[in-house]
Amino acid sequence: MAAMSPAEARLERVKRLRGASTERIVTAEEVDRRLRTPSDTRLLDIAVAFERGYTVDQVHALTKIDAWFLDKLHRISQLGRTLEGLAAVAQLGQRPMRVLKRAGFSDVQIATRVGVPEMAVRRRRKALGVEPAVKQIDTLAAEFPAQTNYLYMTYAGDTDDVAPSREGVMVLGCGPYCIGSSVEFDWCAVSCVRTLRSVGRTAIVVNYNPETVSTDYDESDRLYFEELSLERVLDIYERETAHGVIVSVGGQIPNNLAVPLYQQGVTVLGTAPTDIDRAEDRHKFSKLLDKLGVDQPTWGELSDASQVPEFAERVGFPVIVRPSYVLSGAAMRVASNMEQLLKCLQDAADVSPEHPVVVSKFIQNAKEIEFDAVARRGKILNYAISEHVENAGVHSGDATLVLPAQKLYVETIRKVKRISSRIAAALNITGPFNMQFMSKDNDVKVIECNLRASRTFPFVSKTFRTNFIGLATRAMIGLPVQPAQISLVDLDYVGVKAAQFSFTRLQGADPTLGVEMMSTGEVACFGQGVHEAYLRALEATRFRMPVPGEAVLVSVGSDGKKKLAESCAQLVDLGYRVLATEGTHAYLVEQGVDASLVHRPSTGGEPSAVGELQAGRIGLVINEPNDKDRTGVSDGYLVRRAAVDFGVSLITNIKCAVLLCAALHKRASTTRGLGAAAAAAAAEPKSMDEYYTQDFSGAKD
Repeated sequence: MAAMSPAEARLERVKRLRGASTERIVTAEEVDRRLRTPSDTRLLDIAVAFERGYTVDQVHALTKIDAWFLDKLHRISQLGRTLEGLAAVAQLGQRPMRVLKRAGFSDVQIATRVGVPEMAVRRRRKALGVEPAVKQIDTLAAEFPAQTNYLYMTYAGDTDDVAPSREGVMVLGCGPYCIGSSVEFDWCAVSCVRTLRSVGRTAIVVNYNPETVSTDYDESDRLYFEELSLERVLDIYERETAHGVIVSVGGQIPNNLAVPLYQQGVTVLGTAPTDIDRAEDRHKFSKLLDKLGVDQPTWGELSDASQVPEFAERVGFPVIVRPSYVLSGAAMRVASNMEQLLKCLQDAADVSPEHPVVVSKFIQNAKEIEFDAVARRGKILNYAISEHVENAGVHSGDATLVLPAQKLYVETIRKVKRISSRIAAALNITGPFNMQFMSKDNDVKVIECNLRASRTFPFVSKTFRTNFIGLATRAMIGLPVQPAQISLVDLDYVGVKAAQFSFTRLQGADPTLGVEMMSTGEVACFGQGVHEAYLRALEATRFRMPVPGEAVLVSVGSDGKKKLAESCAQLVDLGYRVLATEGTHAYLVEQGVDASLVHRPSTGGEPSAVGELQAGRIGLVINEPNDKDRTGVSDGYLVRRAAVDFGVSLITNIKCAVLLCAALHKRASTTRGLGAAAAAAAAEPKSMDEYYTQDFSGAKD
C-alpha cells in the first residue's frame, strides 16, 4: 500500500493507479505551464519533466517544491531510463529487478520501457525469485502483537507475516471513489462478503480505498489493502492459492480484469470471462444482438475516418459514440453534426484504444428502462424493472429512477423480460447483470448489457426487501439458490432514486446532463406514490424547494414550451410568480399563463434573468439546454451557471420539471385544509421499515 511504501515508490504507484496519460504534452512551454500551475496531475507532470531531461533545480524553480522530494522523484526517472537500453528482459538480473520493484515500478511499466509483454516481465521476475512479501498492518503501534487480518504486499520485506488461507474466495472491490464508482458498488462487495462468510467460505477482499466499508478489516476474513491491477491480483491469488475470484460486484474496474485474469489461468467465479467480453465489447455485443434477432439502434464500427460520412448519411444525425470497457460513460457522446462526430471518435479512441468504438443511431424522445437481475446458468432467478424520468440520453447514474415503473405499457414490460431472458441464455449468465433499454411507441431496443452488478442494485434490493447480491453470490459459488418471492408491481409504496451533483464546486462548469456521468452522489426515498417519493428524494439531495410567493424562472426551447405550459399554470395556481425569457414568455402568455418578462443576458434588457438571480428574487430555475450551448458561452449557460453560483435550485430536464410541478401541486392539494401540525406531520419522513410494515392501501398519492 502506498502509505507504507518508500517515498521513491509512490510516483510509479500514482501513475498506475490514476491511469493518466501525459502523451499529449508535446512542448516545453506546455510542460513549464503545467509545472507552475498546481493541479491533480502535477505529480505526473513532474515525471514528464524529468523524463524530458529537466534537472531537479529547474523543476524546483517552476514548482517551488522542496528539492529533497524532487530528488526522490528524479531518482525514479533515472531508474526508468536504465531500462531503455535493454534489448531483452532476460538482461535484467535479480538485483536490478529488485531495485526497480522496490522503487515502485510495476511489471507493465518495466515491460513498456523494455518493449516486451507484461507477462514476459512477470515470468522473468518470478524466475529470479523477486516476489512481494505479505505484511500485516500493525494497528497497535508495536505495543502489542497485531491480531488483525489487515494485509498488504511489499518488496521491502523477505518473509510473510501470515500463512496463506488456502481455498478462500477473493472479492475485488470498487477501488477509489470517483464518478461512476462509489458507495453503491461497495455495498455490493460487502453484501457479497457477508454472504460468503454466512455459508462458511473464507472471504478475501482486495481493495485500496480507506473510505469503504469493504476495507473495514472486521468485514472479511482477510483484507488486502492493495491496488486492483492484474499484477497485484495475480500475486495475491497465487500466494493465497484461492478457490476463485469474484469480479462482478465492484463495478467496472474489477470487471475489466476478468479476461486478463482468465488468460492467466485464474478461476473467475460466475459468468465466464469470454461471455463478459462478448457483452463489454460493443462490436461483439451488437453482432450477438443481430444474431439473436434482438432489436437495437442501427450501428456501425467506424475504425477509419473515411467511413464516417457514409454511415452518418445512411442513418442520419444525431448519433451516439460508444467506447468499450469504460467507466461511467467516459468519452461517450451524442453528435449532432459531422464536426462533432469526428471529435467524439477521436476522444473515444483516446480513452479506449485497445477496444473498438461503435457508433449508433441516437433515438430522440425515447424512454429509458433499467433491468437489474440475477441469473444462474443462463436462467433468470429474480429481476427488477425501473424507468428513468428523463428520456434516453441522460446517463443512468445521473437519471431519476422510479421503481416499480409507473408509466410502462404491459407489452413493453413483456418485451423487456423476453429479450433479457434470451440474452441471459445466450451469454450463459451466472451472477448479477444489468441491461438498459429504450422504448418509443412500444418499440423496445437494447442499449447495452453489463455482466456485473450495477449502481442500482442497492436501490432495487432495498425497494423489494431482497438482497440481489446475496442471491448472486450463492449462484456464483455453486450453492443451491431459489428465486425470492417478490411483488414486482403491487407494492404499497414507490421508490425514487435521485442524483446529487457538485457543480457548485466546479467553477465555470456547465450544469447540464448527458450520456457521460456527472453526479457525485445519489439518494433514494420511498413515498406512497411517485410524487411524494420524488419530492422526498429531491429534498434529500439538498435541493431547496421554492415556497409560494417566490419566482420561478422558465427559459426553454419550442418543444419545452408546449410541455411546460400546464405546469406553469399549476405554479401560478400554487402562488408562485412565473418569470420567463422572451420566447417562452410570449408562448405562455398566449396560452393564458400569467407570466412576467425577464431578458436573456445577450439582449442587455432589464430586468435581466441573471440580474434577478443575483438579487435573490428567484427560487427555482427551469432551463433546458440546446445545441447552441455546445458552441460557446450561450445565454442558457449564463443563466444555468448563475443559478448554481447564487445557490438557486436548477432543473435542466423538461420531464423532471413537469414531475416537480405536479408533485408540488399534489402535495398542496393533499395538505390543503389541514392544520399546521397535521401538515407538518404529513411531511415528516418515514423510515424504510415503516414503509415495509405499514398498510397504505387506503392512502392516496
